[in-house]
Amino acid sequence: MPVTYVLAKDFNVAANIIRAQVAPNQIGKLVVELSGDIDQLDAAIEWMRSRNVNVSSTLGEIAIDQDVCVHCGLCTGVCPTEALTLQPETYKLTFTRSRCIVCEQCIPSCPVQAISTNI
Repeated sequence: MPVTYVLAKDFNVAANIIRAQVAPNQIGKLVVELSGDIDQLDAAIEWMRSRNVNVSSTLGEIAIDQDVCVHCGLCTGVCPTEALTLQPETYKLTFTRSRCIVCEQCIPSCPVQAISTNI
């Protein structure tokens, strides 16, 4: 089912795909940022649910345990919004929460499991 196409065509809702794990004839996962008129967004979400698409909103935030973090920078390479960066002078990890879209791509990239979500 072309979900993002229908969202754009029928509901005038833009879907920015953050991460996709989709295979034919299998259950997949799609992390998207939706934008548009609030009424259209509500209608689009209802349409997806009526088609048995599981929809959930991100309510949590990314948390970084500074006591565990080794500032390796691996998370910065997968962060699509550059919310995670290394300071060039000190090579210390900087997290800009306002840029974070909670896509969770950084979590599996952390070798010491210093990154998690707070719900």
